[in-house]
Amino acid sequence: MITSSSSPEPIYPIFYSFRRCPYAMRARLAIATAGVDVAIREIELNHKPEAMLAISPKGTVPVLLLANGQVIEQSLDIMLWALAQQDPQDWLGQSPEDAKRLIEWNDGDFKYYLDRYKYADRYPEQSQADYCQQGELFLAELESRLQRTHYLCSNSFGWADAAILPFIRQFAAVDNAWFASAPYPAVQLWLENFLTSKLFAAVMRKYPPWKADDPLVLFGYEAGLVPFI
Repeated sequence: MITSSSSPEPIYPIFYSFRRCPYAMRARLAIATAGVDVAIREIELNHKPEAMLAISPKGTVPVLLLANGQVIEQSLDIMLWALAQQDPQDWLGQSPEDAKRLIEWNDGDFKYYLDRYKYADRYPEQSQADYCQQGELFLAELESRLQRTHYLCSNSFGWADAAILPFIRQFAAVDNAWFASAPYPAVQLWLENFLTSKLFAAVMRKYPPWKADDPLVLFGYEAGLVPFI
């Protein structure tokens, strides 16, 4: 918990989020698991608050404003900030270089083809099936890993799992029937276990869109969030 030296009242980092955004989701997963408290401000993408745009003109979530005025605008950096405060499940200790490479693949080539698979009508250069096949290269890598260990980099849920699962959730949702019958049983089980976990239910809690005069709403340890089980 961050507190002011001149006041007994805690000063919480301000966390701008959007519930369905996979980048914001991965940040919420890390914040909840680390057990740190932030003041959450859920936004509407069509009505972004001026307070957020003033500190982060790029206008995307997540954004974290620390008590010292530092602004953290990238989801992975927010994850690392939270886990630097406390990492009770040793997420960062699980093959960190391997996890980093896998996350880079997710955020690079896989996200590129995920967007085109999801919105194929906007990208007529290839068919939706072609974009899906490109995305499957990543799924095949995940399947190979999950056939050997329960999670991507070890037998425990970790940083790579939290950073990547929100995007696999999006990929599966494009065509649930296809995904359910695709030859990736370990990936399917991994995703299902995540979607039915207490951690996922907690971080997907609904919050009303934030307004400037709203009272503080805590997200994190004091909000009663739980580890992945």
